[in-house]
Amino acid sequence: MTAVSMKNSLGRIHVVQRAGLKPSRALLMRLAAILLALITAGLFVWALGINPFSMYKTLIEGSLGNATAIKTTAKIAIPLCITALGLTLAFKMKFWNIGGEGQIAIGAIAASFFAYTFPDLPSAVMIPCMVVASILIAGLWGLIPAYFKTRFGTNETLFTLMMNYIVVFFIQFLREGPWIDPGKNGFPQMARFSKTARLPMVLGVHIGWIFALALVVLVFVYLRYTKHGYELSVVGENINTAEYAGMPVKRIIMRTMFISAAICGLAGMLQVAGSDKMLTDNVAGGVGFDAIIIAWLGQLSPLVILIVSILFGVLDKGCLTCESTYNLSSDVVSVFQGIILFFVLGAEFFINYKIVRQHRNAPEKEAK
Repeated sequence: MTAVSMKNSLGRIHVVQRAGLKPSRALLMRLAAILLALITAGLFVWALGINPFSMYKTLIEGSLGNATAIKTTAKIAIPLCITALGLTLAFKMKFWNIGGEGQIAIGAIAASFFAYTFPDLPSAVMIPCMVVASILIAGLWGLIPAYFKTRFGTNETLFTLMMNYIVVFFIQFLREGPWIDPGKNGFPQMARFSKTARLPMVLGVHIGWIFALALVVLVFVYLRYTKHGYELSVVGENINTAEYAGMPVKRIIMRTMFISAAICGLAGMLQVAGSDKMLTDNVAGGVGFDAIIIAWLGQLSPLVILIVSILFGVLDKGCLTCESTYNLSSDVVSVFQGIILFFVLGAEFFINYKIVRQHRNAPEKEAK
């Protein structure tokens, strides 16, 4: 049998979207994926000579075992949750905003402007100025790819991705130039914020967690019960239908991207004023990319995103503890995390899609 006839007899493999899957079956698939992830990751660390059960115990204790660990886990989860909420708005509209990293960073720059330029402002004035600046500047930054998308039809995925690097290099310029700390001779870095530019603490964690919970509620209400939320959902479902219904599609895209980027910018402000207490070129730290995964694992639902963000925080903090406890390299820990995410994301893929074989005509009939 020739290669062509084999191709015809076997048919072609296609990935198609499922019409629907029972919630009970979807739950079983997710639980099976988690179990397989734990088994596979356990075999990986066992091959390194580490008891998997001991490592999992260390992971949980390192992230939730005491008050200090819980506070650190919360600090990790806060920017993840807020950024994922911001990206969710754009994703609902089928606008693929991959610029969370840059939007976090530009918000952090805007907030840091007040911290470095007006260090003597009282906290009651400083913090609101930093919040407003981060939201406004990041929102305007998000309008750039939205404008080019609506005006010239550019690819927003590449556009927003490339914009990330512009902001990162701009922070490096600030670090080595206008905002360099003169007290650090020979090592360019920016100074720590004054006390008035630092977020107050509530229950041992900066008030960013209050912002996160408030945004979960606000985004939920915005998507579920407002006209703007309905409009962006319609645009995401079918842009032609939205245009036929008389919706101002270009305005909806611009408005939604402004809000999406503004929320990500707020995450940057909370990071520099809450956790870092200074501006660094690693202010986003991969949060913008992790938030993409969280948004999709959370099925673009604000309440589920909150839960997934906490679980990500547990995984990140627990892995950091395992890294120091077992003297592991960061690469080993990354592989461990990657194994778990591979199975979890794989389950979501098979819940939403299935692989089918499309049969072709038999070779004999084709020859005729």
